[in-house]
Parts: sequence; structure tokens; C-alpha cells
Amino acid sequence: MKKNSFKIISGGSITSPAGFRSSGICAGLKKSGKPDMALISSEVPAKASAAFTSCLFAAAPVVYDKEIISRGKPVSAVIINSGNANACTGRKGLANTRMMAKTTASLLGIKSGSVLVSSTGRIGVQMPMEKIGNGIRKAVSALSTKGGHAAAAAIMTTDTRPKEIAVSIVISGKKVTIAGMTKGAGMIAPGMNAVPHATMLAYVTTDAAIELRLLDKLLAEGTELSFNRITVDGDMSTNDTLIVMANGQSGNKTIKSGTCEAAIFREALLHVLQHLAKAIVLDGEGVTKFVTVKVLNAPTVKDATVCAKAIANSLLCKTAWFGGDPNWGRVMAAAGYSGASFNPDKASLYYEKTPVVKNGQDAGTPEKKLAGIVQRKSFTITLDLKSGIHSSEVWTNDISYEYVKINADYHT
Repeated sequence: MKKNSFKIISGGSITSPAGFRSSGICAGLKKSGKPDMALISSEVPAKASAAFTSCLFAAAPVVYDKEIISRGKPVSAVIINSGNANACTGRKGLANTRMMAKTTASLLGIKSGSVLVSSTGRIGVQMPMEKIGNGIRKAVSALSTKGGHAAAAAIMTTDTRPKEIAVSIVISGKKVTIAGMTKGAGMIAPGMNAVPHATMLAYVTTDAAIELRLLDKLLAEGTELSFNRITVDGDMSTNDTLIVMANGQSGNKTIKSGTCEAAIFREALLHVLQHLAKAIVLDGEGVTKFVTVKVLNAPTVKDATVCAKAIANSLLCKTAWFGGDPNWGRVMAAAGYSGASFNPDKASLYYEKTPVVKNGQDAGTPEKKLAGIVQRKSFTITLDLKSGIHSSEVWTNDISYEYVKINADYHT
């Protein structure tokens, strides 16, 4: 087995890479009084790449950030609030987003065009700008190289725990660190378009020196293999955002496309992105099961992916998993209506490595044995279409009574 070229940093956070500070404070946006504003700041301008929701009702911060990222200019900070999504708020919402960037920039002594903005929370409510302004001032004052954990806690909404990771690699004899944090527990089915193109919010910092074009490429590829492969409830948010900042403070020689260094960086970045993506599913609203859905031997990657997502998003499948019911007919039905191209008479299904369906028919495995598998906290469903050579994988969960309760009562 190949050994990873990266090392996990114990207790790592978004500020583990050199030259980054962060903070998480209470601005008074949440009725609960919990932390609700975070700030990430680089000591020097950083190369930035991003991916955003493809929802037509993109929130004001998404519209603003796309504009900034499209310029290809360095970015120095990201101001983030939870408790209000600033989505479906019209021109006033966009003006408020620009004011958030301007206020943050002024307090940091940088250009407003070098500040990105993210918001998450309730849709359709204008931002309380007095609280926002006071919160930004507190966030700037609280900036620290040890502020990563506080930032990860401040961006949460219905999450039950912060989600963060940091890894290190060696590039041209220098230690390079990549770190990330994310939030998201419901309204998760990102489908983000990359570069430039509640929600899932994710942030990655690195002290690597790397070509911007390569960073764009690796983020686009990594997004497709991580956040675009998860679904909690099949609902895409108005605010989905993934931002990566690379400030070059590790002192390594600039990583260029096609090099061994690029491959090492890619592996570490993908691990960070996939770890964060899986953490969202594991902390999904009311989740009791983590389910990996694999589709093998499809005519195209698109066929494999749409098939896997149809199974992963099926409410009948998800509720059966919650009940520990091996009801494989629901899996096959979802595959059948997914739009994927395959011959149903060739398809075979497995729960873990146990045969469930063979060539489109019951494989004869006792239901009790199958039930024992789907009653586990984590299991894998594999559908072999035998219609091509392409595969895909999606990470999902069950739907429980608690999910309904959370979303019936939800009001930030």
C-alpha cells in the first residue's frame, strides 16, 4: 500500500500554516448567544482560488466573491458570519456585503478588494449592519495565530461540532502546511462550480508558494472529488462556498504544474478536502449512519455519478437505512430512474462484499444477514453496472426523526 506523503498535524487548525491569523467572536447575530463571526487573515497577500454554489439564487456574498476571484488578484482576508445568509436580499444585501468587506479592510489597513465575505444562516433577512460592524471590530481585535479553533466554532449553525484539519508536507526542503475548516450539517448537496464560477462553507489555508493556475486546477479537481461527492439531504444551498488561500510563507520554491511537487501537494490538498467533506456527512442533521455508495463499471463517469447520487438522495433508501432495513428494491429503483445508461439485466448489488442482487435478480442472501450490515453505523453499498469501465463514489447518510425535528423547528 502506498504511504501518504503528508503528515496529520495533531490539534491543527486554519492558522497552522505560517502567516495566518484568525478569530471567532460573538457579534449578537444568533439568539443563542453563541459565536457567530469569524475572520481569517494572511499577513501577506495570498493567491486565492474558489468554488461556489451553482444555485441561481446565489447569496450576495457569493455574487461579490465571484467578482473578486475573477480578477485573479491576491486576497488578504475572509470575513464570515453565521446566523444570517444574506440571500434573497437584493441590491441592499449586496451593498451590505461590500460594506462588510470595506469595514474589514479599513480595520486591517488593506484594500477592500482583497477581502472576501461569506455568510450562512437564515435566508431572506437583511443584515443587521450595526451588529455586523461591531462584530467585525471585535473579530479584528481578536485576531491570533491561535484563533483557528474559535473560528471553526463561530461559523457553525446546526452543526454539533467544529470540523477542521491540518497536514504538512515537504516541498523543496521546506515544511509546507495545508489546513482547512468547514461547516455544514443540513441543506447539503453542494454541486459547486469551480474557479471562478446552510449551507456548506469551507476554507483552506496554506503557506505554499504555488502557481495560481495550478491552484485553480487542483481546487476544481479536488472539489469534484470531495464536496461534490457528498449529500446529506439533496438540497443545494444559496451560499455554498469553498475558498483556498496560498500565501507562500513557507519559503518553498514555487510549485509548478507537471512536477513531483505538484503531485505531492495535490495528494495532501485532496486529503484535506475529502476529510472536511466526510466530516459534514458524519455531522449531518440527525444522522445515525454514514453510507458510502459506489457505482462501478458504468459507460461514463457521469453515468456512475448520477446513479450513485440518485441512490444517496433517495428518501426511501435513506429512511430504510435509518431503520436498519436492507430493502434493496429501493436501491435498484433509484438506480433505474437515475438517468444513467446501463443494462438492468447485468447489474449486481453488494452490501459491503455480500451479494444482494446478481444480474438484476435476488442473489439469495438471507435478509437477516443483509440487515446485520445496514444496521451498522457505517457501511458501503456497491452497484456494479457491468456496462463500461467508469466508476464514482458518493458519501451520504440516513434520514432520521431528528432530521425532521431539526428542520421543522429551525430558526437561527
